[in-house]
Amino acid sequence: MKQDALIKVTGTQEYPLMDYQNKIEFFTEGKYYKKGKTYYITYKESELTGLNGTTTTFKIQNDFVTLIRFGDISSTLVFEPGKRHVSMYSTDEGVITVGVYTKKMQVDLNDNGGIVFVEYSIDFDASQMSNNDFYLEIKKVGAKN
Repeated sequence: MKQDALIKVTGTQEYPLMDYQNKIEFFTEGKYYKKGKTYYITYKESELTGLNGTTTTFKIQNDFVTLIRFGDISSTLVFEPGKRHVSMYSTDEGVITVGVYTKKMQVDLNDNGGIVFVEYSIDFDASQMSNNDFYLEIKKVGAKN
């Protein structure tokens, strides 16, 4: 059953070739639920993230996390420690093929919420573009500490 949840999202993107770093932190409301052994976190993006009109879903399984976006931006990124996955990233401008290499991942979830941390790099045509991370804190509405 889908439960209302408060979600804190923190993320960093570092672009070494451009000597540029971007950090973002926001709170949003969304849904948190479990199907079988898989947890799901879903929320609607806003103008703050630059992805207004897009819904983001995290599918968290034992050894990997899948980030699924659909709407104005569509993509599926797979995060699995020590592995590189190739994904398609679709925008109004066209489709981009990206590689995602996961360096570190920590997942600590239960039925009331928890945390997800992923550190990864993104490449285009096997040329590294950025180092990234995201940290999610999820708390099911009405859950006791």
